[in-house]
Amino acid sequence: MSRNDRPLAHPSVALDIEGMKCGGCVQSVERILLEQPSVARASVNLVARTAWLDLNDPGQSLEPILAALATRGFSAQPRNTGSLEQLTPSTRDSLGAWWSQWRQLMVALVLLLLSVLGHLAAGGHLELVIVGALPFHAGLATVALLGPGRPILVGGARAALALTPTMDTLVGLGVSSAYLASLVALLWPQVGWPCFFNEPVMLLGFVLLGRFLEERARFRTGRALQQLAQLQPDTARLLAGDGTIREVRVGALRPGERVQLLAGDRIPVDGMVLEGHSAVDVSCITGEPLPLEAAPGIELTSGSLNLEATLLLEVRHVGAETALARIISLVEQAQARKAPIQGLADRVAGRFCYGVVSLALLTFLFWWQLGARLWPEVLHASGQGLVHGYGHHVPLGGVAETSLGLALQLAIAVLVVACPCALGLATPTVITVASGQAARRGWLFRGGDVIEMAASLRQVVFDKTGTLTLGRPLVAGVVGTKKPDQLLQLAASLEQNSRHPLAHAVLQEAQRHRLSLLSTLATRTYPGSGLAGELEGVEGTVRVGTPEWLQAEGVHWTAELQADVELSSLQGQSVVAVALGEEPLGLVAIDDRLRPDVSVALDRLREQGMTLAMLSGDRRQAVERLGQQLGFQPHQLGWQLLPDQKLERLQRLRKAGLLAMVGDGINDAPALAAADLGIAVGTGTQIAQDSADLVLLGDRLEGLPEALLLARRTMAKVRQNLTWAFGYNLIALPIAAGLLLPGFGLLLSPPIAALLMALSSITVVVNALALRTT
Repeated sequence: MSRNDRPLAHPSVALDIEGMKCGGCVQSVERILLEQPSVARASVNLVARTAWLDLNDPGQSLEPILAALATRGFSAQPRNTGSLEQLTPSTRDSLGAWWSQWRQLMVALVLLLLSVLGHLAAGGHLELVIVGALPFHAGLATVALLGPGRPILVGGARAALALTPTMDTLVGLGVSSAYLASLVALLWPQVGWPCFFNEPVMLLGFVLLGRFLEERARFRTGRALQQLAQLQPDTARLLAGDGTIREVRVGALRPGERVQLLAGDRIPVDGMVLEGHSAVDVSCITGEPLPLEAAPGIELTSGSLNLEATLLLEVRHVGAETALARIISLVEQAQARKAPIQGLADRVAGRFCYGVVSLALLTFLFWWQLGARLWPEVLHASGQGLVHGYGHHVPLGGVAETSLGLALQLAIAVLVVACPCALGLATPTVITVASGQAARRGWLFRGGDVIEMAASLRQVVFDKTGTLTLGRPLVAGVVGTKKPDQLLQLAASLEQNSRHPLAHAVLQEAQRHRLSLLSTLATRTYPGSGLAGELEGVEGTVRVGTPEWLQAEGVHWTAELQADVELSSLQGQSVVAVALGEEPLGLVAIDDRLRPDVSVALDRLREQGMTLAMLSGDRRQAVERLGQQLGFQPHQLGWQLLPDQKLERLQRLRKAGLLAMVGDGINDAPALAAADLGIAVGTGTQIAQDSADLVLLGDRLEGLPEALLLARRTMAKVRQNLTWAFGYNLIALPIAAGLLLPGFGLLLSPPIAALLMALSSITVVVNALALRTT
C-alpha cells in the first residue's frame, strides 16, 4: 500500500487469539474476520497471537466476531486497553501457556522414552519382555493420542471440517493414519501391514518439543514490550490537600493531582514539574544518552528515572493515555502490520495444507500401485535395511514388507514433514523482534511495510529548522563589548517579561552564566523593533532591539559595531543590540544551533550509500552556509521554498529512487506524507500517527542511520528465513515422498520427519532472535 493510498482511520480493537500455529492459521483467521460485516480491516500477528481490527462502527458488539472465531477453533478475547499493564499480553498468561505446554511435553517425552525402550527390547538390545510386547506399544500410542495428542487431533479436525486446514490438521492426519493402520495390522494380522505404534508416540514427542522451544522463543520476542510496560511503577506518592504524602496505586491518580518523586523513583505518569530541579534519565523512552535537566515548567513522561533530587509533579496523563502507553500501542500495531514480502509467504502457507494432502495421497497411490512393481528392491530395503545395511534412514518402529505398508509409511512421512509453520513464522517473527528492539532505542516504525521500505531507501531529504538544527534560537556569541556579563544581565532583566523567542534565548544564556536579574521599574514595547525601560539600580534607559531601531533612537553607532552586524548577518544570525542611554553596550548574536550529532549522522548515511538533500523555507544565506558546513553540494540545497514548492521538488527527486523525508512532524506534515517514507525527529507519538512512518524520539539524529541499518538487517533476516522455509519444503517433501528410495535406499521415517519439521520452525525463530545481538 502506498502512502497516498492509506485508508481513513477507523476505531481499532486488539484481540488475543489462541490456536494459531502456522501461516495457514493466519490466513484462516483473517478470512473469518473479514467476513464479518462490522470489520473494515484486519491484521493478524502469528508471533504475538493478536489481531488488530478496524471497525466500521465503534459501538458494534464483538460477540459475533468472537463466536465466528470460536466455531473455527480459534478462541479469542478482546484486550482491555484501559490500563498500561493490559496493553500487552500479560507475562503471567504467557508463562501459564508455557508451563502448560511444558507439562504436556514431559508426558510426551516419557511416552517417547518408553517407546524407544520397547523398540530396543523388540530388537534384542534390551532384556525387557513387557516393553517389547506389541500390545504394550499399542497402549502407549493410545495414551499418547488421548493425552498430549488430543488437542492437536481436535484442533486439526475442527479446522478440516471448517475447510481451513492448519498445521494441526497435517500432524493429526499423520498421527491418526499411523495409529489406525497399526491398529488394523494388530487386529487383523492377515492383511500383512506393518505396525507403526511407536511412530505416533515419537512423532508427538518431536512435535511438542518443537512447539515448546518455539513457544519459549516467542515468549522472548515479546519481552521488549513487556519491559517497556514494566517501566511504569505500580504506586506513586500522592500529595494530598492537607499536605500529607500518601502511597496510592498509579491507576487511581487523576489529572491535576500532584505527586512527589524522590531520587531514584520511576516517573509513574506524564506530568509537568511544579517544584524542584533534578536530572532525569529518559534513555529508556527516547534513547537519549544524556539526562534531561528537569525544572519547573518541564514536562516529563512516564517510565523516566529521577536521578538526583526531589521533584513535585502535576499529573497530566495516566494509564493508557501516557506517552509510554501510546508507544507500546503503536509498536503492537506496527508488529501486526505486514510487510509486502510477507504476503507471498502467507498466501502460499494458506494453500499449503491442500497441496500437502494432495501430495500425500498421490504418494500413497503411487507406491501402492506402481512404485513397488517398478523397484521391487525397495521392499527389501525398507524391510531388511537394519540387517543388511541397505539404507540408514529406516523407520524406528515396524518395517514395511508390502507395497501397501510402504505406501502408508511414505504418505505419513509427507504429512508430517510438511511445515507451513516455518513459512508463517519467517517474516512476523523477525518484524516483531526488530520492532521491539527499535522501540527500546527510541525508534518507532509504524509497521513491517515501513521496515521494508526503510531497507530499500536510496535518498534522504532533510528539512533544516528543527531537524538538522535544534529548532529554537540560542545565543551564539556576545560581540562588541568588553563586559559581556553586564550586557547579558541588563538585556535579560529587560527581556524577562517578553514572550519573544529571541528574548527567551537571551534569558537562557543569562541563566547559563548564573546571572541574577534586576527588577524592572518600567518597560515599553516597540513592536518589530525592541524594548526600552528602566531597571532598579541602573541610571539611564536600557534599550534592547534591532540595530536600526537603536540608531533611530539616537544611540551612537560606530563602524566597528556596523561591521559586526554585517558579519553576523552574512552568517545567517539574528542580531540584538543593547544600549544604555545613548551609549551602545554591544551585540548579541542569536542563531539556531545544529544538533550536536548531525555531522556524524550525515557521514554515516553517506557511508551507507545514501544521496542527501536539504530543502528549507529559510533564507538563502542561512541554507547555503549550513549546507557548506555539513558537506551538501549546491544542487542538493533548496531555500525559501513554500510547502507546494517543497512537494514539487520531492516529486522530482523521487524519480531517482525511493526517498525519505526527515522533518519535525508538525510543519513538515505534507512533505512527510508525500515521501515514500516520512521520518519525524524529536516529536510525540500523536504526530507519528498522523504524518510520519518512522519516529525518532528525542533529539538524537544519530539514531536515523542506526534505524535504517536495523531495517536492512531485518529484511536480510526475513529473506534468510523465507529462503530456508521454502527451501526446506522443496527438499524435504520429495525425499519424504520416496524420491531417493529407489536409487539410494534413503527412506525418511515419520519420526525423523517430525524432528525435521520441528527444527525448521525453531530455525526461523532462532534466526530472528539473532537480531537482538546485532
